[in-house]
Amino acid sequence: MTLPHDQQLCQRRQELLDRIGEWCDQYGRARDCVRLLAVSKHFPAGDIQTLAGCGQLAFGESYLKEAVDKLDALAGLHLEWHFIGPMQSNKTRRIAERFAWVQSLDRLKIAQRLAEQRPADLPPLNICLQVNISGETSKSGVEPAAAAELAAAVSELPRLRLRGLMAIPAPTIQFGEQRRDFARLRELFEDLTAAGHALDTLSMGMSNDLEAAIAEGSTLVRVGTALFGQRPPPDGVPP
Repeated sequence: MTLPHDQQLCQRRQELLDRIGEWCDQYGRARDCVRLLAVSKHFPAGDIQTLAGCGQLAFGESYLKEAVDKLDALAGLHLEWHFIGPMQSNKTRRIAERFAWVQSLDRLKIAQRLAEQRPADLPPLNICLQVNISGETSKSGVEPAAAAELAAAVSELPRLRLRGLMAIPAPTIQFGEQRRDFARLRELFEDLTAAGHALDTLSMGMSNDLEAAIAEGSTLVRVGTALFGQRPPPDGVPP
């Protein structure tokens, strides 16, 4: 018998958490060291509300207008919202005002705007630098060689708190290749930590490469399809 949609969402979340726990066991890591970020872009507010009822509180969005509509609709739930998409200068104010985390920072100019526009009555905006770990010309992200300079500059800005690194490696189904790219990000994370940055978040791993990410030390995985199901068409959602 097919479960109702709401029950399917909660069941998929629990199955996903169980798999994450099993992989943590397999690679000698504590089960509570990996957080789940539900990537809810293009999914309705009702699905987010359902997952919140199952205990999921952290959600990731990539498109500002769509995200703000959901934040308004779900304001009473006190969710933790992460902005994970590319940022343009004219979008930074609402991101600074409405989100708890930004995981896609790759330019100092954007960091400066976020710092200037973060309201003083809110906690510092949590920041992950997005690193173009695979060197893809089509991908956003700071080059690995430039990450230390950007990290140092961001750490000096008021109203921001540098938490860690994020990457979206080139897609591959080869487990060894997945681990190789994630290892590069982990090594950069370790280098920045050794340089004195108080980092605690290594955001890597999505629906198709979760095991490799956990094997290489991910502390936060960003999951959409494996949690919500097949993503619907964007229906003209602006970036």
